[in-house]
Amino acid sequence: MTQLFKQKHVEYVQNLNSQISQDSYEYWLSEHLRLNGIYWGVVALATMDNLKALPENEVFDFVLSCWDSRSGGFGAFPRHDGHILSTLSAIQVLSIYNRLDDPKVVDKKPAIVKFIKELQLENGSFQGDRFGEVDTRFIYTAISALSILGELTEEMSRPAVDFILLCQNFDGGFGMVPGAESHAAQVFTCLATLAITGQLDRIKPEKTAAWLSDRQVEGGGLNGRPEKLPDSCYSWWVMSSLSILGKAHWVDFTGLISFILKCQDPNGGISDRADNETDVYHTCFALAGLSLIEMSQKSKEFGLVPIDPVYCMPTSVTRKFTNYTQQ
Repeated sequence: MTQLFKQKHVEYVQNLNSQISQDSYEYWLSEHLRLNGIYWGVVALATMDNLKALPENEVFDFVLSCWDSRSGGFGAFPRHDGHILSTLSAIQVLSIYNRLDDPKVVDKKPAIVKFIKELQLENGSFQGDRFGEVDTRFIYTAISALSILGELTEEMSRPAVDFILLCQNFDGGFGMVPGAESHAAQVFTCLATLAITGQLDRIKPEKTAAWLSDRQVEGGGLNGRPEKLPDSCYSWWVMSSLSILGKAHWVDFTGLISFILKCQDPNGGISDRADNETDVYHTCFALAGLSLIEMSQKSKEFGLVPIDPVYCMPTSVTRKFTNYTQQ
């Protein structure tokens, strides 16, 4: 398979909501990921330069309906508790649609910022919500969200970076917490945080890049850690990390492109591996990975929009961000 079925993928994202009945078991099982799913769908469409395929005002209204006035953050679905992951998804979607300056959002901004800042712990890490789970994902999520909002300060980022450096392992990778196994998605969250805060010079890029390039397996795909099967989503997690380090060319692009294209359903959507069930998560990150390959090759083979490897949003959106607010 050598063709990218862009129009079919656009239609796939468009039809996702109508495919699941609100009376179905599947609808309620996926409720806890709904706002994240909106972000994945919006990024997929933006990558294919077809953002208009979803009704902007309906997306905007749904995002705002997920705001949790008690915590100040966004939940994954209306009436859900605020969580750092869904809060970043909301901010990213609003940013892509250029709606962060909408009065309905501006009114909520102080509470959103307060919610994020209060999740930081004394050791520099962030918990995802009031229940206390700690993960390097949450550090990236907080730092990225505050950066997008123009509210990131060195006072917050300095201890966060120190904690992230404790999560680096002897193999060059990073884990969820100090001592945890290296994983490609965690490597992305740590490198992207270091990039936003201007601290990439505190690691040895070649060692980390070598671990990342070793994620490519027979057949061209990438896995998340040693001895695991390839998965199309790692086209993003690995390629973004290598792009941040300036080492994207350490991957065999031809093999990776072939693997991603084989994960497509000709009727729309992309799966983790060939012939498996498609979903919007893998559709989003496989397309974003292809965009990074195009950027690295200075190619327009698939006509995808350039995606920022740090923020996973179009570069036309992220070029407006500033790392630190002026204090």
